[in-house]
Formats: sequence, C-alpha cells, structure tokens
Amino acid sequence: MHGAVVDHTVAEHGSLPRRLPTPLVNAALVAFSLFDAWIQVGTHDPLLLSFALVAAVSLLLRHRLPLLTFIVTLPAVMVSDAVFAALVALYTLASLTRHRVLLGACALAFTVCDTIKWPSASIDLSSTQSLVALGYSAATAAAPVFLGQLVQTRRDLSLRLVEISEARDHERLLTAQSMLSQERAQLAREMHDVVSHQVSLIAVRAGALQVGTRDAEVRDAAATIRRLSVQTLDELRHMVSVLRASGGRPTELTPQPSVADLRRLVDSSGIEVELCTNLPDGLPATVQRAIYRTVQEALTNVRKHAPGATATVRVRHEEGAVRVSVTNTAPTRPALPLPSAHYGLVGLRQRAALLGGTVTSGPTADGGYELRLELPARGDTA
Repeated sequence: MHGAVVDHTVAEHGSLPRRLPTPLVNAALVAFSLFDAWIQVGTHDPLLLSFALVAAVSLLLRHRLPLLTFIVTLPAVMVSDAVFAALVALYTLASLTRHRVLLGACALAFTVCDTIKWPSASIDLSSTQSLVALGYSAATAAAPVFLGQLVQTRRDLSLRLVEISEARDHERLLTAQSMLSQERAQLAREMHDVVSHQVSLIAVRAGALQVGTRDAEVRDAAATIRRLSVQTLDELRHMVSVLRASGGRPTELTPQPSVADLRRLVDSSGIEVELCTNLPDGLPATVQRAIYRTVQEALTNVRKHAPGATATVRVRHEEGAVRVSVTNTAPTRPALPLPSAHYGLVGLRQRAALLGGTVTSGPTADGGYELRLELPARGDTA
C-alpha cells in the first residue's frame, strides 16, 4: 500500500520543474555516496564495502522506488558509518510520500540501525554515552524527514498558486464575456428600437405610394423600395436574434450568398446593369461570397455616387483565377449627400487579402468608375 501511495505521488509531481536535470543530480549523489563509503569504510573490508556500494548505487532508483531504496541503504548504516546514502533516500521518501506513520517508522529504523552497530547488536540505555548517541542518531534521521516534508509542502503551495492563477484568469474571461453579452444585448435593443422602426416606416410609406400613385415609374420605384425594406427588416431581425443569443452556438449573421444569387442582386439593385458571368462549378464558398460582396458593394456605390449611371458586371474564370470587374458610366444626376463610413472598399480589400487576392479601383476615361477583384480560384481561407 505504501508503494502505491509513493508511486501516485511521484506520478502527480513528476512533471514539476527542477533546478538541475535529475540524471545529473543522481550522478552527483551517487558519486558523493561512493566517496563517503571510501572515507568511512575504506578497502580493507570487502563485505562492508559491498554494503556501502550497494547503498550508493541504489540511489539511482530513489524517485521510482523510494521506500525500497531506503530499505536497501539500511544494512550499510548498521555495519558502517557510511550513512549519506541512507539520509538521501530518507529525504527523497519524505519529499514524495504523505504517510506520516511510514516516515516515523523509517526514521526510527535509521536511528536503531545507526545506534546498534553490527555485530554487537546491543545498546546500554543506562549509559549517558549511549543515550547521547541515540539522540544524535534520532536528530540525524529527523533532519531529512523534516526537510523532505518542507519541500513537499512548498511544492503543494506552488501547485495551489498555479490553480489560483488559472481560476483568476478564468474568472476574468467570464467577466469579459458577461460584459460582451450585455453590450450585444444593448446593441440588439438599439437596433430593434431605432433602425427596425424607421425601416418599417419606409416600407409602409413605400407600400402606400405604390398603391396610391398612377405613375408606372413611381409605382416601380415604390415597389423596389418596399421590397428592399422588407429584405432589410428580415436581415435585421436575424442579426438581432444572433446578438441576443450571445454565448450560444455560433450563428451566421445572414444566410451566406453565392454566385447563384448575383442575378437576383442585379435585378434588385435599382439601376440598369448588364451581367456577364463565365464561372465553373465547384468554386469554394469563400470565393463565391467574396465575388458576391464585391459586386454588392460596387452596385451600392454606383447608386450612391453615380445617380443615373448604368453598370456592367463581368465575372470570368481565367488561368486558375477569378476576375471580377464592375464598371459604371458617368452619372447623369447630382449625387445625394448620404451618410458613409468609407469602410466598404477597406473591407473588400481585407477579404480579398485573406483569400490571396487583390482589389483595385479607380476612375475611367469617360468619367465613370471601375472596381476590379482578382482571386485564386481555389481560395481556402474562410
């Protein structure tokens, strides 16, 4: 049972860092034990020398079998004054086991073996000299036991400090997640109360205009406004639900588009657009999303900055790359001042860079504007 306790303790603390490599420390201890045996025993008595040598070499097993190592060193203590190996083995056992009774028994065994030298195997307790020798041996045995227990306590405190530090880090993470959840919930409320209300009013007014007007062009424009408003409301509700479901499973903000949705995007853009596509099947979803978002952002900029202009969208696959160009003519009406954060093109460039591609843009010779995207056809970055 004691061996199981010791082995469990060794397994528990075997990964703890040491100041010096264990093989180097063991070699130094064995060398010092051999020197102690040479000093205390010499070479005149082969039997005593063999006991001392076995005790010294057994220190190589002190971490794996600390109790057995200590027992092996006891004969050298009983027959000679070479006690260094036994003290090292007792210290190792005290630093690894939590069994106090076992440690007391081992300390008593060392005291008896050190006091009763073979072959006399007797002690006179009435003699003051014998009592002093017994006390000295007991103190010698107690020193490595107390030192080993001190090292074990220090090691336990170090482990506890590591656990406390990890618990604090986990608590900070939970606090940060809680604050983020509160911010997401507040943002969801603001989006629902302000943006959703205003977009709903736009949809209602556009529906009323569509029903009340007799002008076909105005009716089509009102229908487009109402359709886009309803679509925006659907996407907004989905986004609000994601923000409110913080801490749950990851959910995409909106159903992710693909190149199959380009026709619907062009038809609902509210401007005259010519779409030309030549793409193979099986393009990665990340590449398809990048194409869709690039065309979407380009058409949005045409509506905002070039009223009355027409646009041409070309999407083609050439030499292992996908090339997208969105070109618009010069505007025929002055642009309306609309709020803009100027992050659209920045986001497109970042998305393209993640996929190993590029986004370039600039004015054309006829006063229009062109946006170009080039991506590897097998982008694998999400």
